[in-house]
Amino acid sequence: MSQQQEFDQWQLALKTQIQVLKECQQNHQVSSCMQCDKILDCPTRDEYVKAVYDSMNKGTGGGFEF
Repeated sequence: MSQQQEFDQWQLALKTQIQVLKECQQNHQVSSCMQCDKILDCPTRDEYVKAVYDSMNKGTGGGFEF
């Protein structure tokens, strides 16, 4: 698998999760997860955070390094 295909896989997963998150926010009538009382126990947000993390490290694991 080429590096570009791998990149596309992680970016596609992230774009999907962004859409799911936006729909959830719209359904709960909030503009940010920070405004939602379910923020600490939200599987939708957890999946979004995981997708962001995976897109940053391309699924290789490890820690956040800036």
